Order: sequence, then C-alpha cells, then structure tokens
Amino acid sequence: MKITLLGTGTSTGVPVPGCHCRVCASEDPHNHRLRTSAFLELASTAEGTRPFSLLIDTSPDLRAQLLRSRIENVDAVLYTHNHADHTHGFDDLRPINFLHQTPIPAYCSSDTASKLRQSFAYAFSDESSYEGGMLPQVALRVVPPYEPFVLGGETIRPLPVMHGKMEIFGYRIGTFAYITDASLIPERSLGFLQGIDTLVLNALRERGHITHFTLESAVGMVELIQPRKTYFTHMSHEIEHEEGNAKIRAMSSLDIELGYDGLVITV
Repeated sequence: MKITLLGTGTSTGVPVPGCHCRVCASEDPHNHRLRTSAFLELASTAEGTRPFSLLIDTSPDLRAQLLRSRIENVDAVLYTHNHADHTHGFDDLRPINFLHQTPIPAYCSSDTASKLRQSFAYAFSDESSYEGGMLPQVALRVVPPYEPFVLGGETIRPLPVMHGKMEIFGYRIGTFAYITDASLIPERSLGFLQGIDTLVLNALRERGHITHFTLESAVGMVELIQPRKTYFTHMSHEIEHEEGNAKIRAMSSLDIELGYDGLVITV
C-alpha cells in the first residue's frame, strides 16, 4: 500500500491569508500545508491492471493536490466527516468522471451523506434544470460504524472518533489507520487500532483546543496505540516543522514525526 499525504494543514491552510508569522512566511516547503486529505494506492484490483486508488476526503484544495501528485484516477472516496475543509473539493471530482465515464462511490456515515446531499444538492437532484456542464457523478454509500467492508483487496473499518461533541469517522485500512480532526478516541475504536503498522493522526497545535488533539495529546494517543510509525497531520501555522519534530522527540521515544504535503508512505 502506498499513501500520499495530499494536504496536512488545518481548515485555513498554511500560509494563512493575511498572516505574516514566521511559519506562514517560511520558505521551508514542509511548512506549506494545503487542507487535509490523503490518497491511497492499494495493491490489488479486480482487473489486476493498476492499483485500486482511494481518496480520503475532498479538500477545497483538491484540484491542486491532484495536479501536484499527478493523480488521474479515483476508484472510491472515504469521507471522515462533513466539514467544509474536508468536503468542499467535491466538484473537483468531475475531471475524474470526464476521464473514466463512471460514477465514483463515496463511503461515509449517514450524517455525512445527509450533509453532502444538502451542500451539493445540484449533484444529487433528479431535476434536469441544472446548466453549465457535467455534474459530479458520485454514488454515496452509507457504512455503519465498525462494520468492515472490502475495497481493492483491503479490509476497511470505519472507526468512530469524537471531534469535540461530533462523532466522525477514522478508518483502519489493513495495517494502516488514518484519523483526523479527533479530540478523543473511544475505547472500542482504540481496540481496533491495536496491531497497526502505520498511523496518521491529527495534531493541531500546542495550545489546547476543544475539537482537536494538541501536539502533546496526540503523542499521548500514540503511546496508547503503539504503532510502528506515526505521522501527524491537520496542523496549524502554530507548528513549525523542524521545531515540532524536535518537541515530539523530547516527548516520546516512539517513531513519530510531522507529516507534510506530498509525503509518500509505504506500508
């Protein structure tokens, strides 16, 4: 399995428009963070001709992310939740439809499916009055919490986590797990994270936040889960890349580092 972190920034991205802090002004490309999403290439397909390609979330920066990573196919989408920074690149799936002339299945919770139908009603309406080009062809597929399903030869399990008071999905995909926007991982979900090889987990900043793990609390979760390797994502401009890694090393002896846009991980 090959994972590309397409975006590792929080809802504003980094640099933040109008901000002149040292991270936003940094010339280090590791500090330039598009909104959070990821792309997975799974080992097998029904046809056996190419990897099964799986997109996690459609960030508002999706077009730029697809171009930068030269992604021309998406076989399916996994949605973590319905917030704008994770869904509002929805319309950028249209070029994939142009190329392959087939609907893209999108897996999500019932609540996320309902919100997507509201936010992008033009794409799901039966009315023929929409003008201006081809609509996104996306087939929503509701998956229950904890119930596994198989895509591309890998077992995928939606794992509920708490984003403040809101329940959203993380995903375990084989021996890899992806969790973003969490502030708490319930005991049952923690149980399904045991034995994973690689974890991508959100770590917003050092200061406290009611809906996201901080750098310190994210490290604490990694200490509980004990994966072989961890990368942090969904980071704000309050975390400088090299300094953040140094602080992580001071907190834990586990193999943890900040992710960055374009990072390719092999599991």
